[in-house]
Amino acid sequence: MIDQDRRNALALALALGAAAGAVAAATQVLAQPPATAPDAQPVGPTKIWEKNGVRTRYQDVGKGFPLLNIPGGGLNSRMAVWPGSVINAMDAFKDFRCITMDLRNSNGGDSSGPVPVDNPWDVFADDQLGLLDHLGVKQFAFFGNCIGGPFGLKLAERAPGRLVAAVLSQPVGHRPENPNVMWDSGVNTWAPEFRKRRPDVSMETIEKYLTNLWRVRPDFVYSVSREFVAGCQTPILVLPDDAAAHAYQCSVDIASLAPRADTNVYPWNRPPELKARTIARAHAFLKTHTAGIKKA
Repeated sequence: MIDQDRRNALALALALGAAAGAVAAATQVLAQPPATAPDAQPVGPTKIWEKNGVRTRYQDVGKGFPLLNIPGGGLNSRMAVWPGSVINAMDAFKDFRCITMDLRNSNGGDSSGPVPVDNPWDVFADDQLGLLDHLGVKQFAFFGNCIGGPFGLKLAERAPGRLVAAVLSQPVGHRPENPNVMWDSGVNTWAPEFRKRRPDVSMETIEKYLTNLWRVRPDFVYSVSREFVAGCQTPILVLPDDAAAHAYQCSVDIASLAPRADTNVYPWNRPPELKARTIARAHAFLKTHTAGIKKA
């Protein structure tokens, strides 16, 4: 059971923004934006890493403590979206060693490989941890927008000794009153553009893939269970949202369940002064939990 005092404290922290958030939600769009042209480029130089038929385009910049930054965009998560993101982690946290990547098979990105029909959340974690291994990174911190929320919690499950702290910004989460929002986004937004490049991949394969992403565990954050989060010892900072694919209640549940989680008022991304304070808080959170750890 969650300590009632902790529930009350979290509820008080979030209550100030709840009414405004309900209005803001009506104007929000889906987490996955329209696909960009295939030649869209991220800001700054990139590198390619290839292993076992998987190609990963990534960036590795800076000399501070390693920070894996996962961009938003649902299945179109790619480095090129950072400049327009609610928090551009590659700029906001540039005193860290910032590592980011295009998601495997994202439209507009340049990472590719087999469609991971079986255990896709684990396969994506394999891609992310494999890149860190390739770069010689042992322990790391994490920042994730949108789909980065489920990815961050999966990394906490898969690599608890390596992930030292995680900021989950506007995490994707299941919305019971609209349970197909992520499935529909995959079928209607991601799949048509992907199949233009990969006509060899059947819709049957894609539907199996989307089922294992969004329907096998149709609750909470999709990638891990509530039971795992309730026992997760990774320090977590949650920055809530209430867009169609970013269920507000999911952010509340993460912050309530995780023993070492904290959260921010909602909404936090406007006015600009409040957004700046939120970014500063996220930066301080990451610095606090990486201080004194030897860089790898």
